[in-house]
Amino acid sequence: MKLERLISMVYMLLNHEIVSASALAEKYNVSQRTIYRDIETLCAAGIPVISYQGVNGGYGVMEEYKMDRSLLGTHDVNSIVTLLRSMSAIFEDDKAEETIHKLQSVYQTVKPSLSVDIGSWRPYNETLREIREAIHEQRVVQFEYVSAKGERIKRTVEPLHLGYVYDSWYLYAFCRIRSGYREFKLPRILSLVVSGEHFQARKHAPKPANPRGLRNHPPFACVEQDSLDVRLRFSPACMARALDFFMGADKHFNEDGSLEISFEQRNRDLTKWLLPILLSFGDGVIVLEPVEVRDAVQTTLQKMIDNYREV
Repeated sequence: MKLERLISMVYMLLNHEIVSASALAEKYNVSQRTIYRDIETLCAAGIPVISYQGVNGGYGVMEEYKMDRSLLGTHDVNSIVTLLRSMSAIFEDDKAEETIHKLQSVYQTVKPSLSVDIGSWRPYNETLREIREAIHEQRVVQFEYVSAKGERIKRTVEPLHLGYVYDSWYLYAFCRIRSGYREFKLPRILSLVVSGEHFQARKHAPKPANPRGLRNHPPFACVEQDSLDVRLRFSPACMARALDFFMGADKHFNEDGSLEISFEQRNRDLTKWLLPILLSFGDGVIVLEPVEVRDAVQTTLQKMIDNYREV
């Protein structure tokens, strides 16, 4: 414990101009007398700690005391710190915070021009932390999974990797039920339980690829011979949300304030992603082309009306 405290103190002193003994004592939950002894230990180890007297006094490290900065540049360090901060917020990772302090103490950082927040609501983050811990400890995980077909299947898996792709987290694991490696989208994982059973890493495990459902996303970026030319018109009230969904498509703004979006859509992906999105806009979107998509929307709406009539 003392060694960890001393190492942490070195980076803290390197990262700040002056730190008071009381602040150090509060951070490490020890007495100021213990801090005085720790400072003596650091000095004896060759760390040039300087004592500053006065109201704003404390301890610091000589400006001439430099560490090797040839490995990374300021831009690299700022990028790493940005990502570490986001990971630390999700996983509540104290080690990530310590790494940030270390990098900032060794390299001259500047005010960040970029921030990344890939967090989500708290229960979702708790699931991420449970899975990450299970991966680290190589513990078997059990849960109920909702497949793309709407089937609820109990799974027992050996978790290997967490990945973040297109606004969603995925778990890559060896599924004992299917006897193979599978990708599981976290929002579809229900009743997660981390068991007490440990597993051994399997030999020649394939590396995780991009999640299966997103390898060709967005669909208008990958055009094939069986594609459809889709043209949609959105009302002014739905314009901002339309731009969120169809960022890579062609856009045209009409004089009445509406927005027309055009792209090529692969026919077999129609019901997988496009139809649910169009329905989510309600009466704020009109399908101009093609007839197949317009008919699919009308058919789905009629089924919805029939369902409500049966209630």
